[in-house]
Amino acid sequence: MITIKNATQIEKMRRAGAMLHEVLTQLSKKVEPGVTTKELDRFAEKLIRSFGAVPSFLNYEGYPASICTSVDSQVVHGIPSQETVLREGQILSIDAGLILDGWQSDSALTVGVGAISEEAQRLIDVTQQSFFAALEVAREGNRISDIGHAVQQYVEARGFSAVRDLCGHGIGREMHEEPSVPNFGIPGHGVRLRKGMTICIEPMIAAGDYHVKTLRDGWTVVTRDGSLCSHYEHTILITDGEPELLSLPGYHKEETR
Repeated sequence: MITIKNATQIEKMRRAGAMLHEVLTQLSKKVEPGVTTKELDRFAEKLIRSFGAVPSFLNYEGYPASICTSVDSQVVHGIPSQETVLREGQILSIDAGLILDGWQSDSALTVGVGAISEEAQRLIDVTQQSFFAALEVAREGNRISDIGHAVQQYVEARGFSAVRDLCGHGIGREMHEEPSVPNFGIPGHGVRLRKGMTICIEPMIAAGDYHVKTLRDGWTVVTRDGSLCSHYEHTILITDGEPELLSLPGYHKEETR
């Protein structure tokens, strides 16, 4: 069931989103060669709890950490580990979520570890830009497939591919609510967007082919061809005008042009 949020609920999600933005901002500054992904996880959990929130990923369906840390060809759900030491030139996707006063926020970004290649940086940039291309059509009255079509069209025109086996989602009291928000597809199909809907748009973009597989740990998803993958996500609110980025407070449209 798709839930329409009222003003009080939206304000709570707005507060959760602002808090998560601060967590990811501080986390991204910790990414450097020699740091373990487990260190990042510990830092994130401590920070989230210090804000009076709860890490929503921890123990979710058995997931053993507070954030997901996916390196290079890992698409999503990489499990933080003391054995995973970040190296110069890698890229790291960090996905995090929290619950504040019963309401969720979910967001992700990809950062370089030290100096990275031009192609890796271009992948990160195109992934982020594809999110904002999708945001342009995340308007009341449009269809959910318009979002996926915008992502796919944007990245394929630039030589990349949108992962198809994973998608964005509705969000509210639960981390994953209806509707699913694919990153590909034909426009004009699926659920019609309505004011008060809150969804996560999260392009997962591969430098190579879009096919993926899950590793034996049951969580980590990687590209089948071993190509780099980048991830970018925000929790957004559908309004009667431009959508609001709940996990990117102070966003101004002109900043992404």
